[in-house]
Amino acid sequence: MGVPFEKLHVPSAYQVVSRELRRSIVSGNLKPGDQLPSEAEMAEQFGVNRSTVREGIRQLENDGFVRREGRKRLSVSVPTSSDLAPRASRALVMHQVTFRELWEVARVLEPACAALAALNRTGAQVATLTGIIERTRHAISNAVWSTRLDTEFHAAVAEGTHNRAFLLSREPVGLLLYPAFETLHPLLPQALGRMLDAHERIATAIVAGDVAEAELWMRKHIVDFRRGWEMAHLNMDVPVTLPGGIAEA
Repeated sequence: MGVPFEKLHVPSAYQVVSRELRRSIVSGNLKPGDQLPSEAEMAEQFGVNRSTVREGIRQLENDGFVRREGRKRLSVSVPTSSDLAPRASRALVMHQVTFRELWEVARVLEPACAALAALNRTGAQVATLTGIIERTRHAISNAVWSTRLDTEFHAAVAEGTHNRAFLLSREPVGLLLYPAFETLHPLLPQALGRMLDAHERIATAIVAGDVAEAELWMRKHIVDFRRGWEMAHLNMDVPVTLPGGIAEA
């Protein structure tokens, strides 16, 4: 008997094109702002047809590595958290990550973000947090809008860290965890008021530059979220689902 060989998994030509362009971007050979050659030029360089190049570029566009402004050629860009987070959130859902797992991550990351935001606060970020709090006060009777503002508040706190690693790490979790508040509210109406109170205390601590207080109240807020989930008799070990905005993107 001959030696058994595994089947080869040869990537499609468009995947090779996408991989080589991505490699050039990540290595710095192509820098943010650089324009890509035309489809015809790349087709000639890679030895493939233009439709193959077009499909390879589409992958890079979806990942945020290239952008087109108007009718200009595509140029290299740096993927933002808004490019990456929805994909990571989808992956978490496909792995059947549960509410409990998301909450355990938030319990660590969110207080750390609040502490760092208090340390690194700026006038612009103080204004952003204050504005979100004010809009939440006006929307407190509307569970849908309050849920969206809850997600926005936590994202703004993370922005205030000025730490890109924090932003990229916590946003996929936040996109899945905080929309769950909409499920909680009909079962526990007082949850909206408790959310607003916690946000006000966190924002006040951040504005004052009180690192310990910001961290403390964010931790209390995250713990209270879980307590509400349990009081509503919701199962923490059921896999999370995608909010509509991510599912449709």
